[in-house]
Amino acid sequence: MSLQEVQSTATLLPLEFTPLLKRTRWGGERLGTQLHKMIGVERDYGESWELSDHPQAPTRIASGEYADWTLSQLIQKNPDAVYGTGKYHSTFPLLIKFIDATDRLSLQVHPGDSQQPDFDAARSGKSEAWVILDAIPGSCIYAGLKSGITETELRQHLEQGIVEECLHSYPVKKGDCVYIPSGTLHAIGEGVLLAEVQQTSDVTYRLFDWNRLDQSGNPRPLHIANAFDCIDFERGPVDLLQPRKQSMRVHQVEDLLESEHFTIRRHYSKNSFPLKSLNQPQILVVLEGAGQLDSSTETFELFQGKTLFIPAAASDCQIHVDGEVTFLEVVPT
Repeated sequence: MSLQEVQSTATLLPLEFTPLLKRTRWGGERLGTQLHKMIGVERDYGESWELSDHPQAPTRIASGEYADWTLSQLIQKNPDAVYGTGKYHSTFPLLIKFIDATDRLSLQVHPGDSQQPDFDAARSGKSEAWVILDAIPGSCIYAGLKSGITETELRQHLEQGIVEECLHSYPVKKGDCVYIPSGTLHAIGEGVLLAEVQQTSDVTYRLFDWNRLDQSGNPRPLHIANAFDCIDFERGPVDLLQPRKQSMRVHQVEDLLESEHFTIRRHYSKNSFPLKSLNQPQILVVLEGAGQLDSSTETFELFQGKTLFIPAAASDCQIHVDGEVTFLEVVPT
């Protein structure tokens, strides 16, 4: 089907995208062994970009009449079918990842929308949320500064190579959730496997890399001036989210987060149920279990690591459960 022909299409079915797998110095094997990604023999796969409209790394529709299309192409020709009556962006504003961290990631910060006012993936702010899928005993995350830490104190600790003394950190386990607003210093600790929901941006400023050196004995480049420009010193510690359970008859729904950029709900069920249509795009990220999503003409298998995009124009979707299933529902706001 051509780009010109899709304009007249009244509805869109759910869409599956081909993930982009990224090897990193801190990656591992769990993207393949636990999340069913098609990794190679290497043991350093750190990220799976499940749904991305970033111009430098777009995911493409895996099959069907729009195979190999990007979200931007669909939006260009049929924005109503993708967004419904919600907010319109030529670039889809959310990016979904899985991250497997076998080593501690660098201490970093992302700019906010006020610092990057144009919605452009090369300039956009970046707030993100993490849902922990697995964590070895003792795994932790770093989320914000300890109460009362000033810019002067942080600079002094940075010069001495002891930044960790300024950071708010805590152990995490499967099921934990945390929201990292832009401007928050943060790092993922070793042993953590997580799902990430973020704004469509890849702007990251590294403040500290734990005094590590590469094979040549050199430290990785840092972005200290940019990082200090972005850090919100008023925020302080960032703690785990406290899910709020909805009262549902057939299955359990938890409200995890409602931010200015996205809403996240977690669904758990042992029973089949209809997926409520919101007249907005919805992204489903399967955390555990198995089942199927049935649309009007197509069925998609659901299993751990599967991500599906439900356009606003898709309707009458049913979730059928094989035993039990847990998944995230992500909606841009």
